Amino acid sequence: MNGMRLDHLSYAAGPDGLEATSARIGELLGRPFVDGGVHPRFGTRNMVFPMGDSTYLEVVEALDHPASDKAPFGQAVKARSALGGGWLGWVVAVSDIKPVEARLGREAVAGSRHRPDGVELQWKQIGVNGLLADPQLPFFVEWVSGAEHHPSAGGTDDYTLACLEIAGDPHRVSEWLGETVESPLEDVKVEWVAPHGTPGILAAQLQTPSGLVRI
Repeated sequence: MNGMRLDHLSYAAGPDGLEATSARIGELLGRPFVDGGVHPRFGTRNMVFPMGDSTYLEVVEALDHPASDKAPFGQAVKARSALGGGWLGWVVAVSDIKPVEARLGREAVAGSRHRPDGVELQWKQIGVNGLLADPQLPFFVEWVSGAEHHPSAGGTDDYTLACLEIAGDPHRVSEWLGETVESPLEDVKVEWVAPHGTPGILAAQLQTPSGLVRI
């Protein structure tokens, strides 16, 4: 598949809410998150931590809004936050989402986020229902907005994802991706752990100016 790469990791806010969860993780990393704004179609909002390699972290929270009950992404965030928050999933960017639509047999949905500075980010996404059913599986995005507006803009190479710990099966994830799981994660070490309970991201290890931080 064309140009598949790791885009971002999503973390659902805990019971203390978006700001406090972001502040806690930002303190561990040594740099604060920035306000990302609202996803009106999904009934969610986020805070963003730009990194090197065109990747970023987001902490996301469901709003008290009908969209968060209807949209699969809103449902996924609500469900994870209801369990106390934590890693929601990982997201793969593709340069053309049509082959993914053909493989999964459905159409991507339009996504957008209104940033506090007035910029509207736009993308297409597919596969959140897969994540809901099996949290080890990533979902896919194709960015419509230009690279200068990508949430990693402003990130520096002194912050990178060093290792992803996933409870799951690499063969299952490779089937879902349509190619080997190493493709989007070529620069990232992945430690696969046999799931005891719910599959999904167990932890992310980030390289920071002050050393390796595990979240």
